[in-house]
Order: sequence, then structure tokens, then C-alpha cells
Amino acid sequence: MNERVAATLRDDPTMARLIDRHGPLTVEPAADEFARLCTSIVNQQLSTASAAAIHERFLDTLGGDPTPDRVLAADTDALRDAGLSGTKVEYLREAATAFRDGDRDLTREGLADASDEAAVAALTDIRGVGEWTAQMYCIFALGREDVLPLGDLAVRKGIEQVYNDGEPLTRAEMRDIGAAWRPYRSYGTRYIWAAYES
Repeated sequence: MNERVAATLRDDPTMARLIDRHGPLTVEPAADEFARLCTSIVNQQLSTASAAAIHERFLDTLGGDPTPDRVLAADTDALRDAGLSGTKVEYLREAATAFRDGDRDLTREGLADASDEAAVAALTDIRGVGEWTAQMYCIFALGREDVLPLGDLAVRKGIEQVYNDGEPLTRAEMRDIGAAWRPYRSYGTRYIWAAYES
């Protein structure tokens, strides 16, 4: 995390305490965008522990890191045996097709000139990729620095825990809190996750 990011986040005293507690956190683009999208699809609506176990079995079934060809060639029953629902298998195949045969380039280079909103829109054109998955892709695959994924339960709970003693907040109130972290809301989000998980 560079000094500019730290200085911006530290303007929020609550965030400054989280930075002191958790140390520097980074937002880096993934080496392999498709593999990162697969991780987000596997993780949809699962606890962290369940997601990690199923993801491990998914990689074993593929016989290596996810590529569009490996996902499309994988045996459906073997993917189901790895713990993936039939729906998630379909979603992974839709993503693989979009990456392999799609008319859009969904890599970092292909989306370099797209705004975060346009990147989310391009990704949510893929069946099974909702706003949450697209925002995870923006943060973890593309390394976008200003994403606030309020569709993420841990982010909402974390903001309530850190900023409001665990009492409920509206999404509008959460957006107001996150506005203090602009243009580095992805970093703020990482600190909220760290606080929520600790």
C-alpha cells in the first residue's frame, strides 16, 4: 500500500486504527483473470471454509489451474462430486465460454479503458456472474482500487461492527462511510474484511 493510499485512508480515524492493527494490505491484479473468476463463482454463497475445500477439489478435478478449455472438458459428474452444484457447474462453463469464444476481451488489458461500472456490466452479461462476483473480479482479478461491494455480507456486517457497534446501517449510510476512502475504496474494503474476520 503506497503512501498516497495510506494518507487518504488515514483521514478517517476509524480506518487509521484498522491500518495500525492489520498493517499494509494490497490490491493487486491477479496473474490469471479467468482462474480468479472461477474462484469467485465457486465461492458464491459459501462460508470461507467450505469455499476453500470445494475450490481445492475443483482444482484436483481439473488437474491444474482453471483454463477455459479445462473447465469445458471436465466431466460434469466429477465436478459435482467435488462439491459444486449443477448450477455452479453451468456458471463455470458459461464463464469459460465467454473467455474462450466471447466477442469481448474480459482480461485486464481488454477492460483497461472501461470504467468500473462498464467492467461490471460486461461481466454480468455472463450468466451466473452477478454484481457481487463482478465486483470481486474488479478487485481481485483487475486490481481496481475504488470498488465498494456492498452486496458482500461480510463487508456490510464489518462496516456495522467497526463503525456502528454492530447496529444496523442502511446501504446509503454505508456508502457515506465508504465515500471517505475514495478513490481507494477497495483498500478500505480489505480492511473491513480483515476487521470482520479477526
